[in-house]
Amino acid sequence: MEFDNKMVIVVRRDLKLSPGKMAAQVAHAAVNCALSSKKRKTIQFERWYNEGQKKVVVKVKDLAELYQIKQAAEDAGLVTSLVTDAGMTELPPNTTTCLGIGPAPNSEVDRVTGHLGLM
Repeated sequence: MEFDNKMVIVVRRDLKLSPGKMAAQVAHAAVNCALSSKKRKTIQFERWYNEGQKKVVVKVKDLAELYQIKQAAEDAGLVTSLVTDAGMTELPPNTTTCLGIGPAPNSEVDRVTGHLGLM
């Protein structure tokens, strides 16, 4: 199957999250982006959903780089969701962990995240 659309989740590498914590944070970002997209960009959401909901997880070195990617995504008109942890387990309260982007056409997302390595 070929995917024309995707969602990208950008995770901070400097936090050294456990696999379970990272999975939960990525899931928060994916759900938030999907719900926001369904409401704000319904046609784009439906295209992404109907072709199988491709998601890619990439990494940035720190919070500053995460915010740079967030700004670039918003400047490009993409849906974003910044995830901030409540601090109940591994992290201090209000730690920003990851950023969801999309769903959107691959080319639009790649302009913002294409240079980032896979997590």
